[in-house]
Amino acid sequence: MSKTIRIGTRDSELALWQAKTVQKQLEDLGHKTVLVPVKATGDLVLNKPLYELGITGIFTRTLDIAMLNHDIDIAVHSLKDVPTVLPKGIVQAAVLKRGNNKDTLVFKNNEEFLSQRNAVIATGSLRRRAQWLNRFPTHTLVDLRGNVNTRLQKLEDNDWNGAIFAAAGIGRIGLTPKNSINLDWMIPAPAQGAIMITALGEDSDTLEICAQLNHEETEICTSIERKFLNVLEGGCTAPIGAYAYIKDNEVNFKGVLLSKDGTKKIEVSRQEKLGRHKFIAKDCAEFIINKGGKRLMDELKQEEKTVNVYSTKKLTPSQNELFHEDIKVESTDFIKIATNRIKPQILKTAIENVVITSKNGVEALVTNFPAEELQFKNIYCVGRRTKRLIESKIGKVKHAEKNAKSLAEYLVDNIEGNEVTYFCSDLRLDDLPNILTQNNITVNEVEAYSTKYDAIKIDENAEGAMFYSPSTVQSYILQNKADKIAFCIGESTAKEARKHFKDVRVAKVPTVESVIELVNLNYIQKA
Repeated sequence: MSKTIRIGTRDSELALWQAKTVQKQLEDLGHKTVLVPVKATGDLVLNKPLYELGITGIFTRTLDIAMLNHDIDIAVHSLKDVPTVLPKGIVQAAVLKRGNNKDTLVFKNNEEFLSQRNAVIATGSLRRRAQWLNRFPTHTLVDLRGNVNTRLQKLEDNDWNGAIFAAAGIGRIGLTPKNSINLDWMIPAPAQGAIMITALGEDSDTLEICAQLNHEETEICTSIERKFLNVLEGGCTAPIGAYAYIKDNEVNFKGVLLSKDGTKKIEVSRQEKLGRHKFIAKDCAEFIINKGGKRLMDELKQEEKTVNVYSTKKLTPSQNELFHEDIKVESTDFIKIATNRIKPQILKTAIENVVITSKNGVEALVTNFPAEELQFKNIYCVGRRTKRLIESKIGKVKHAEKNAKSLAEYLVDNIEGNEVTYFCSDLRLDDLPNILTQNNITVNEVEAYSTKYDAIKIDENAEGAMFYSPSTVQSYILQNKADKIAFCIGESTAKEARKHFKDVRVAKVPTVESVIELVNLNYIQKA
């Protein structure tokens, strides 16, 4: 293979170590490579919504998008961070030989606190927290997040007795302190200690090359662990541990499910001859479910989380799944739309140029008129989704822009004739009609739909609010204080938000999914 293999990686120290390990193995086989540290997903453009592609993992999403955009050839991940179902078009290309799969306790001074009633242990993992509390129920667990260096520094800066890390994570970058011990009794996360390579399923050349790096025993064992997790999870975040290993031609497996406080624990262990292990993961997961696991999982799903962010637009179930597992989001429509009656004489004369800036305008038109009566010569619109809706219900769009101002500027230079018909709301920004009028283009405004403010008072403890139009901001402030982070879909919305909010953040791509990425990024940076 003559091409240079582009290796996608996050830019943390551990991620780079893992990517360089893969890079060396590929170069030892004679292949040319280059590392491609990938920026946050907000800086990337994708021609399909994330949920349509099955992109869900908070730590893998950036690389998934880069691969689907053909910016990289392979991606290197910690396998324990990879969702059990990969996005459409992406496949597991190889799993490297597993390193240390244990959890490690890093402690201060000495280990005497382990036998004491009171101690403070830090971890951001539900699984580690639950297993620790099951063994040491009187200890206090505190949250700990960030990269390895950040977490070690937090341990140093705080009055904690210890913190729990993945042994492989701190070992690979040479940061394992002398004051540390492996927790042999703690069942690790599924696939902990393993490095995974993904590639596009259609890229047969790259898949053939990566197959040479695959460690079959690690692949078998991690596949069992991830299958166990997949069967149990059911869309719920739960404290689950799983570990499989092969000895004397026999697959040994142990798994565990716990309540978050560690008071409930269901374990399973099983052995099967290698080659006859196909159903070991499924059988063990079903054993857990039948031994009270279903009830425990239902309880976990019902546990309330603090609302971190409120969406001023009702989100779909698929969109809700895109949030980081520790973020609680609530949503409702702060704007209600009513379609207006459009006078039939509007269509009695041929309309050469039509402007539509939202999907509501499209719905208003098709509600008032049969599709065959909507014979417009040139249709101009704002937004990819509006464009798709127009082309499915009315006709071909001549040109689309990401916002109304950009569309107006385009029309000034490219319009046929000197007149447009603008199907708009009673509440709208003046950028488009003002720019066109100033450039001697006549704007015939037709109020196709009405917008009604319908905000509710949200939880004061919510950290942020998500906005999708200037009117959602205006509706919000009628009932709520502007003392939170404003996550905005685009510059027009952000312009309105800045009149009220001190902290305004703007999505790079004007989609709901991109606003969700902003929220997730804020959570990771804060942690």
